[in-house]
Formats: sequence, structure tokens, C-alpha cells
Amino acid sequence: MHRGRLSCRNYRKIITIVILLSFLKPYPMFGEPLTGQPLNLNEGEMRLYSDLEINLLIDEISEAALEAIEQAAGEAARAAVLSMVEREAAVLREAQRWRIEAEANSQALTQAKKAGRKNTILGVLIGILGGLVVGVGGTLLMRN
Repeated sequence: MHRGRLSCRNYRKIITIVILLSFLKPYPMFGEPLTGQPLNLNEGEMRLYSDLEINLLIDEISEAALEAIEQAAGEAARAAVLSMVEREAAVLREAQRWRIEAEANSQALTQAKKAGRKNTILGVLIGILGGLVVGVGGTLLMRN
């Protein structure tokens, strides 16, 4: 965060220097006066700006640039928060899916255990009854 402020300051300094250097070019600049004073110029003449007007223009441009930078930073922060919220929502959806899948697996395991117990009891009963039938049948056959 601190490094971003330093680079922002550097950009401001660079922009200010470039604007000031653009005023030092050998050809004059044309434009309307900042104060709205009527021009007393002929068509062939041009208006030169005073240092005060240049400073006011630089201040206005600097303020507009700062507002634009702050607005861009706010938009970037909103975009970052939105991206983070979307990632969080995706993670929560994935966790919900895994929880539902785990519950389904747990229910299937419980049903399999119940079916296994039932099959074990049936197997034991069939084994006991089969043993009784063989034992009684064998005893009856030996007596005859």
C-alpha cells in the first residue's frame, strides 16, 4: 500500500513536470481565458497566458487528475472485492456440494450396514436350520 502511494506521487510529479514543460515550448498556446474576460485581440494576434493563469490551470488539471485516480482506485477496490466475493461463493458452493455428497455416502453406508446385519442374521438362521435338518435327517436315516 505504501509503495503504491509513492508511485502515485511520482506520477503526479511527472505529469506536473510534463505539463509545465509543454508551456515552455517556443510556440504560443491558444485558448479561452480562465477568468472569462473579453479578448481585446485582433484576428492575427494571439493571447499569452500569465503565470497566475498557468498555475491555476495546473492546479485544476492536478485536481482533476487526483479525482480520476481516486475514482479509478475506488473502482479497482470494488472490482477486487467483487472478485473475492465471487471466489468465496464458489468455494461455499463447492463445500456445500461435498457436504451433500458426504451425507449421501453416510446414508448409503448406514443402509449397507443394516442390509449386512439382515443378511448375516438370515445366513445364521439358514445355517442353523440346515444343520438341524441334516442332523435330524441323518439321525432318522441311521435308525432305519
